Amino acid sequence: MAGAAKLYGWRAMVLAVAVVVVVVERPAAVAAACSVSAIYSFGDSIADTGNLLREGAVGTFASIGSYPYGQSLRRPTGRCSDGLLIIDYFAMALNLSLVSPYLDKGASFESGVNFAVAGATALDRSYLLQSGIVMPPASVPLSSQLDWFRSHLNSTCSSQQDCANKLAGALFLVGEIGGNDYNYAFFQGRSIDSMKTYVPQVVRSIMDVAKEVIELGATKIIIPGNFPIGCSPSYLSLFSTAISSDYDERGCLKSYNSFAEYHNDQLMAAIDNLRKANSDTSIVYADYYGAFMHLLEKAYLLGFEEGSLFKACCGTGGKYNFDMNLMCGAAGTSACTDPERHINWDGIHLTQQAYKAMALSLTMEGFAQPAEVVQGIWSC
Repeated sequence: MAGAAKLYGWRAMVLAVAVVVVVVERPAAVAAACSVSAIYSFGDSIADTGNLLREGAVGTFASIGSYPYGQSLRRPTGRCSDGLLIIDYFAMALNLSLVSPYLDKGASFESGVNFAVAGATALDRSYLLQSGIVMPPASVPLSSQLDWFRSHLNSTCSSQQDCANKLAGALFLVGEIGGNDYNYAFFQGRSIDSMKTYVPQVVRSIMDVAKEVIELGATKIIIPGNFPIGCSPSYLSLFSTAISSDYDERGCLKSYNSFAEYHNDQLMAAIDNLRKANSDTSIVYADYYGAFMHLLEKAYLLGFEEGSLFKACCGTGGKYNFDMNLMCGAAGTSACTDPERHINWDGIHLTQQAYKAMALSLTMEGFAQPAEVVQGIWSC
């Protein structure tokens, strides 16, 4: 799949993959003072604003193009939520507005491109398949997204210097990615200990993308960590136990959260090394784990229904309102009428209101580090 962009060419790839365009609508004076002129994004469903749907969603995710997905926006947009995602709120904070490629075709690429695709993995399909980990046919590895980015530059930059100038004013979001590498394996019965051997490769794949965009001229990069997966309705449903000590005081599975922390610790160590080697580049670690835990702790104050913190808004019943065989949008499932009161949307992804709260924590409440770099990026 690494040669996918070369095989199809950029023009065909745009039609098949549907890059997400960032459209700028702001006064010239504000634009001149803003430190970020564009957003380039790599990742999975946490950041995908329509790519999978345009590529041709099948299987589990086929329903994202239909109601109740997009319920809070009154139309499905290709996002795996009832509404907007963290990346949408990042763009708003920068006075940029993201356009869904599923709805808004043929827009300009001048202010950035989103290459994130729901179901994407950090590791290549061939590597995972050789390891016995099966994934959906439409899943796109990080290496393919990087190929698409290279093709995009080749088709839009007049010279290497022109590219460097464009990228110098851009913000790069590399992830969250890697979650699906682990999800596919865990959902197929792999043990936590066996999956720890994959973490260094996943982290290396993320770092390879970060290194390449730096070499091409990137000066501002955000690299998010993994969520506390042990708090997800999907994990709580699939791996529930009768042993009370397996759960923390919130009701999350301790072992799977510890695995997420293991990934995040290795990722942060790699980011530190990347900073040392690239002192002129602003590299931010976005603590999705901490921001989500903060969300749980402040749920009542933020207006979330405390009795439903671990229940999917859209699902099919049971303790966590989640069934892997009857995902949101399938016949027999239904969505709550008040997703703004729920943290989780479909058992795997969050609601618009939860993503909004997390984005605020990441941009304003210290859950992205180093703080002085974060303040510089969001100075707009």
